Amino acid sequence: MLAGRWTFAVVVFVLATTLATNRASAGPSTPSASLAVPSNPARDAALKDYLQKKFRIGSADQIALGPMQKTTLPGIYQRQVTVTNEKGQSVTVSLFSDQNQTKAILGQFYDLGSDAWGRVDLSAVHLDDRPTLGPPDAPVTMLEFADFECPYCAHAFGQLEALANTTYKGKIRVIFKNYPLNGHAWARTAAIATECARLQNPAAFWDFARYFYSNQGQINPGNVQNKIDEQTAKLGLDDKALKACMAAPAAAQRIAQDEADGNAIHVSSTPTFFVNGIPVVGLPEGKVFDFVINSELAAASAHAAAR
Repeated sequence: MLAGRWTFAVVVFVLATTLATNRASAGPSTPSASLAVPSNPARDAALKDYLQKKFRIGSADQIALGPMQKTTLPGIYQRQVTVTNEKGQSVTVSLFSDQNQTKAILGQFYDLGSDAWGRVDLSAVHLDDRPTLGPPDAPVTMLEFADFECPYCAHAFGQLEALANTTYKGKIRVIFKNYPLNGHAWARTAAIATECARLQNPAAFWDFARYFYSNQGQINPGNVQNKIDEQTAKLGLDDKALKACMAAPAAAQRIAQDEADGNAIHVSSTPTFFVNGIPVVGLPEGKVFDFVINSELAAASAHAAAR
């Protein structure tokens, strides 16, 4: 049930805390400290692009930059940054930077020349022979670590199916990896069952996943095996073979491998996504998936055109 979520609420908390700290330490401003300097549209656009990617903000239009001003510290400039969400809620904080906006302080030090996405190297993660949606040669791969007892994962499941089968059909590939949380009593049993169902029929994995997510409130440790048996019969799978698979160690070892992969790339909650290696933690709000996916599709298109 735990889910780390880089949502607007988290951004508000981080930025608001930063603002309070900066105000407490900066002291009162003086006329010379509040002297505005000419804006640089190209650098402002680059700053908004960085902040949008860093905090997974759905649209750059949600970010407004105030005029840059000198501070009492030589070479340090200050400006207001306002972020507004789709509900009209907003927060305004102070951002401190050099005049060229190559480095900034906003809760922590950021190298604005680095990759704002914080892309993760997935080369050591086991991706073969896992549940997938979409073509293997899709320009965007969305890797998900999920738990069948996690309500946030249940909400995300419908989004993933729509993204892979409708919105970005043929353009993204979804790869599912199991990450049952310790506090969820029947999640591991469900993960093993879905893996065994997949081995009989790859499409059955998604049917089982849909069933578990749609019926979380009716499943418990005492009846989970009965629920699995019912679904096995409904899907026309071999009941004896599935139970033998669940009793054997191979499926459980596959789940453990997924968990080890997640731990290696610092997954700690569900759902956690990696879109071409770009981490998106928790259930994203609104346009976040669209922003990240479209950015990656545009980058792929530009790369192809440059060949």
